[in-house]
Amino acid sequence: MTGLNVVIVGSGVIARTHAGAILRHPDLRLVALADPDPQANDRLAGWVGEQGAPTPARYASLGEALAAEAADLVVVCTPSGTHADLAEEALAAGAHVLVEKPLDASLPAARRIARAAADAEAAGQVCAVICQHRFDPASVAVATRVRAGDLGRVTSAVASVPWWRGQRYYDSAGWRGTWAQDGGGATMNQGVHTVDLLVWLLGRPAEVFAYTGVLAHEGIEVEDVATATIRFTDGALAVLHATTAAYPGLGVRLQVHGSQGSAVLHDDQLEYLHTAGGPDPSAYADGPDQSGDAVPAAELRGAPKPDDAFVTGHLRQYHDTVDAIRAGRRPGVTAADALLDVAVVKAVYLSAHLHRPVSVPAVLAGDFDDVLATIESTAAAAAVPAQVAR
Repeated sequence: MTGLNVVIVGSGVIARTHAGAILRHPDLRLVALADPDPQANDRLAGWVGEQGAPTPARYASLGEALAAEAADLVVVCTPSGTHADLAEEALAAGAHVLVEKPLDASLPAARRIARAAADAEAAGQVCAVICQHRFDPASVAVATRVRAGDLGRVTSAVASVPWWRGQRYYDSAGWRGTWAQDGGGATMNQGVHTVDLLVWLLGRPAEVFAYTGVLAHEGIEVEDVATATIRFTDGALAVLHATTAAYPGLGVRLQVHGSQGSAVLHDDQLEYLHTAGGPDPSAYADGPDQSGDAVPAAELRGAPKPDDAFVTGHLRQYHDTVDAIRAGRRPGVTAADALLDVAVVKAVYLSAHLHRPVSVPAVLAGDFDDVLATIESTAAAAAVPAQVAR
């Protein structure tokens, strides 16, 4: 089969990771970049050329690129608040689409693109959303055991995203830290990958109770710390912590516990795994670590990571996306999957604002859209410097 022509729309920071993954995939050709900032286009195109690949054409908009190029796959790497419009434009042009997380900053917009993706699927188009950690070997090993029932009944999980982003990060671009373009703060922008893993491993979320705060940054509309409890439909409970105010920044950690086993993912590697092999009637248990039997040594906690680990993570999802296109199947992460992730994050914000538990199915259905709009518009209008301890 001939290779697939790829257009990247949005030539900013994350686009280089995508370009690196595309250049390493044998069935993909990066033919064009689309960004209204010509310098961003030139920087990324220059980097592509430095890798020994043909220099992609450059356009000021996705529309221009689609008119000039035979695009098979459009990769959306723009600020989050523009994802839905661009994904819809690409799908309408007949292209397959891969959207960088989150699906969109706005829940109504995310809902809209999920519907468009479902319609496009009937025509044989693929619309996938980047949740690359589902494809990490350690995550796959844990998910395989959860699906097989090896952990027994999954009872709880603890997830922490203790990252640091200095004030310079939020000051570096006008859209950072805004509701309109980021769709939220540490939970949406940094924590959504971990939210996705929680939902992937524990099932349908039913209810969220949360607190959020702005404690270490100035002049942003969104939170830099959040804590939440999530109740799932089968009764499992999870604790979520996400922050960009944890200097100097530590690795993401996810613990999953069940009646017959537990697993710990730490910084995308497998730190601990033990399953009992059946019901254990003892009052106390001694669980030797079985993680060495589950993944290669390179995927165990503490093993050195290659310099290109981030690109490799995206490349795994590119392999899944290309295979979905070729096989005519759904991708490993659909727009509907990503819509649920956005709904959980928005439930965190709603709960923190309303000071009560919030139903995730109700958020997903649009019952809180007016409340969300009020929260986001009020916060945007009232954004003032935070009181930061010096």
